[in-house]
Order: sequence, then structure tokens, then C-alpha cells
Amino acid sequence: MASSTSSVSGVRPARRRVRDGWAGLHGPVDGVPPWARTAALVVPLTVLPSSLWRIAAITLDLPITSMPTTGPEARGSLPAWMPLGLYVVLLSIASELLAFTAVGLVARWGEVVPRRVPGVGGRAVPVSVAVIPAALGAVTLTALWTWVAVSLARGRDIQGRSLMADFPLDPHHWQGVLALAAYVPLLAWGPLLGALTVAYARRRRAALPGLTPGRARG
Repeated sequence: MASSTSSVSGVRPARRRVRDGWAGLHGPVDGVPPWARTAALVVPLTVLPSSLWRIAAITLDLPITSMPTTGPEARGSLPAWMPLGLYVVLLSIASELLAFTAVGLVARWGEVVPRRVPGVGGRAVPVSVAVIPAALGAVTLTALWTWVAVSLARGRDIQGRSLMADFPLDPHHWQGVLALAAYVPLLAWGPLLGALTVAYARRRRAALPGLTPGRARG
């Protein structure tokens, strides 16, 4: 009983350290409005359903899609040395990591380079270094997924061709409805990122007169 109690009591501080470490690194800085805190956390969640759907349908080969998941048609232009299932997993991880950068628009590491980074640790992140890529990403994502939605509504793919019978986002069968449910949240990725970028730029520029040259405080 004593060892069990000791084990449980040891787990709690470990969980607390993880929680405190996460909050210290990714928690919002002063001046971030509540809506921006929520939006920054929602952005990775807009990507998660489609990532899970791809892994389930292609990597795990679950029967949730009518499109081919093996053979040349499924691989497209993917190099022969790259397994399709592995590629989908890597693509999904990369998508999630890219989406998670939105958290930097509200967190301290988006304003001051973490001190553990050699050479530049502790320096203030230039506003343009964060704003320009984020703004370009927001415009690109908004345009891309809006075009996808408009094309599907017209019964065509993004190349303007009529949808094939095995098109995965066909709403006329349950597999297509499931795929649509997984991909629809991506419509919010660009607009949310755009709103976060504007809020970040305003907050940083308002604070610029108070920044000291060279290394930032903290």
C-alpha cells in the first residue's frame, strides 16, 4: 500500500511539472485577448481531423473511403522509394506542426527566441519575421480551401474536371460524408491564422517603443 501511495504521489508532481513547463513555453503572453488564446489552440484542431482521416484511410487501409489506396493511381507522382503509408504519416505530422506555429502568435516564443537557441536566444523576434510568413500562409490557405469548397459545390475538382465516381469527398455515400466532415474544418485554418496575425502585429507594434535594443528582457 505504501509503495502504491508513493507511486501515485510521484506521478502527480511529474504531471504538474509537465503542465507548468507547457504553460511556461506555450502559454499566452500578457495583452493577448481571450479570443486569440482560443483561436491559437483551435488552429491545430482544424487540421487534426483530416490528418487522422488520411492515416486511417491510407496508412491503416481502413474501409472508410471509396478511392484506391494502393497502386499507381493512389501513389500519383510519389517516388518509388517512399512507402505511401509512411508518406501520409509524415505529411500529417508536418501539417500538424505547421498548424501549431499559430500558437507562436500568442505565446512568448513567438516574441522572444527561447534562450536555449544558440546565438540568438533571448533576442526579440522581429515583427516582420513572424508577420510576413503568417500573413502569406493565411492568404494562401484561405484561397486554397475556399477554392476547394467552391469546386466541390460545382461538382468539380480543383482542376475543373468533373468528379470521378471514386472521388473521396463525394457526399452521395457515407464514406464521402465522413471525408467531408474531416476536411471541412480546414476552411477555418486560413481565416483564424489571419485574425491571429493581425492581432499579433498590432500587439507587437504597440509594444515596440518599450523594447530595449539587442536582447529582450525576461
